[in-house]
Amino acid sequence: MTSPDELLKLAVDVAEEAARLIVERRRGDITVADTKSTITDVVTAVDRESEELIRARVLKARPDDSFLGEEGDDVVGTSGVRWVVDPIDGTVNYLYDIPTYAVSIAVEVDGRTVAGVVVDAPKGEVFTATLGGGAFSDGRPIRVSGETDLAKALVGTGFGYDPARRQVQAEVIQQLITKVRDIRRIGVGAIDLCYVACGRLDVVFERGLNPWDYGAGALIASEAGARVGGLHGAPVSPEMSIAASPALFEPFHDLLTATDPLRA
Repeated sequence: MTSPDELLKLAVDVAEEAARLIVERRRGDITVADTKSTITDVVTAVDRESEELIRARVLKARPDDSFLGEEGDDVVGTSGVRWVVDPIDGTVNYLYDIPTYAVSIAVEVDGRTVAGVVVDAPKGEVFTATLGGGAFSDGRPIRVSGETDLAKALVGTGFGYDPARRQVQAEVIQQLITKVRDIRRIGVGAIDLCYVACGRLDVVFERGLNPWDYGAGALIASEAGARVGGLHGAPVSPEMSIAASPALFEPFHDLLTATDPLRA
């Protein structure tokens, strides 16, 4: 069995190559190639090009592995290893040339994430982790902030593409914003999780993230000391993802569910 460190090395090499590609392509004109769940949920040709590059590199090196990509390049393998890929996390930022977007690659073995990398492409910052091996930014160990007072917590979140969901999320924010230091909306779920890992945010939460959004970032946050999960003891999932400094998880969870546990 290939070790998590070996899987991470390949993931980092491929993610950095994809990051260089999308930054280079951004120097030209970027247009919407398609939409997904709504007219605001966009895909560019570069999303697809980046995913094709990642899939080709991974499966050339490991032809028996499975591959799950945001843009639909799914391959079922036989090795028990699956690569979960977001070729551009933060496509709307990318479209508008807002310089925060990322390549995210998580590697699962028998359904458990054992390695992950998130490359902040414009900045060149590389977040990595292996299961039980700690979390790193550009090779340096990182840890959560350790904040214990919810009133002093800087909280990150994101919004869905469906207008009805956004309305509910805005109502939740209205309830939360007077109880915490402030709220940030960066627009990149994987980066949000990495920012908890390195202490730039104290808490992040979002409903509607998919496995390619949180796969690598959740591992990185957890290995940096964050508590990561969903609502009412559930694991992180598209239903809800929360990552926080450990002392903040329960009070934030309780505050969030008090707004309306079915709608948060």
